[in-house]
Amino acid sequence: MRRDSLFFHADFRRLWAGDTASQVGAFAGHTVIPLLAATVLAATPFEMGLLTAAETIAFLIIGLPAGVWVDRMRRRVLMLRADFVRAALLLSIPLAWWAGVLSLAQLLVVATLVGVATVFFDVAYQSYLPSLVGREHLLEGNAKLQASQSVAFLTGPGIGGGLVQLAGAANAVLMTGAGFLTSALCLLRIRTVEEVPERNGGEKLLPQIAEGLRFVFTDPALRSIVACTATANLFNGAFTAVEILFLNRELGLSPAVIGVVLATGGVGGIIGAILAGRITRRIGQARSIWLVPLLTWPFQLLLPLAAPGWRIVLFPAALAIAGFGIIVYNVAQVTYRQAVCPDRLLGRMNASVRFVVWGMLPLGGLIGGVLGEAIGIRGTLWFVAVGETAALLWVVFSPIRKLRDLPQEPVAVG
Repeated sequence: MRRDSLFFHADFRRLWAGDTASQVGAFAGHTVIPLLAATVLAATPFEMGLLTAAETIAFLIIGLPAGVWVDRMRRRVLMLRADFVRAALLLSIPLAWWAGVLSLAQLLVVATLVGVATVFFDVAYQSYLPSLVGREHLLEGNAKLQASQSVAFLTGPGIGGGLVQLAGAANAVLMTGAGFLTSALCLLRIRTVEEVPERNGGEKLLPQIAEGLRFVFTDPALRSIVACTATANLFNGAFTAVEILFLNRELGLSPAVIGVVLATGGVGGIIGAILAGRITRRIGQARSIWLVPLLTWPFQLLLPLAAPGWRIVLFPAALAIAGFGIIVYNVAQVTYRQAVCPDRLLGRMNASVRFVVWGMLPLGGLIGGVLGEAIGIRGTLWFVAVGETAALLWVVFSPIRKLRDLPQEPVAVG
């Protein structure tokens, strides 16, 4: 192993461990909380859509100003505060269950406030990595962090489903809170001193927001990447709204088996994260952004074909193959975004991208909930599969398709 590998970077290892713990808790929660709503509170498809929307609506409400605030603050401190806030909010769910007062309204409020903290954590986290490891290690760092996300995607649902089966959905929510606390403890051990950002009290909020948006949408490559990711997330939000209902009510699976199915689907993501750096170097960063999705994302059309019996395997198989392509795409495009953005704009750039691409998730969740009531859960899955596959056309028919690699140095900003 090369001595310049991030495996030998102690503070990156701490960030990596903390992110892994946080991701495992979060993905467990993404299974546990919908199961709690579906099985304990008997939520309808529309109510599940509301829950999906609540988890990500913060990106639409405060996503843009969050980028300005992140650029004004020490990012590690902000991440720590977000972890502690999320852990405390999630603890309220089992407390309410034990007191016999848990309601869907509380789940919606907690999901919304956790989403607010997540906005700040995610924007700060993606803006913190370049200063921690240097731009020359961004590809390796993002690949390792995406591997953690894939491991969490693999193990989190299985852990969550198993805990629901053994201890009940409300008690299983504690797993998510424990993940955030573990993340905070790892971040506390980072020794690299973070520079205090320059503060310019004379600059107003709106012009700073506009500068971040202008940077994202005047770059043709970034613009096509954002359009592709936003479209995919719109349909993914609709998928999230009906996914648990489809597995539980259409396929008749228990919470534990649902966890196993979702975990099996995460295998592709882990393989994608392990191979992302090698694939990007072999075929080029630009081709990783359009060619890999073209070969893998269409397998999502298998999702609505799943049915009781042997056809259940179509669901995790589709998730695994598409997940492989999604992770390779994410490693390549996130690394490009971080590499070409000046340090002073990182928070606003990441917030602008997150505002657009994650802002589609709550809209998609509402659409999925409405369609689930109107055309049924399986019909909604067909809508999702076609839409997510079509999203890749943004990058296939963009200037990226004519390139092998993309610029790796910050661009000048006027």
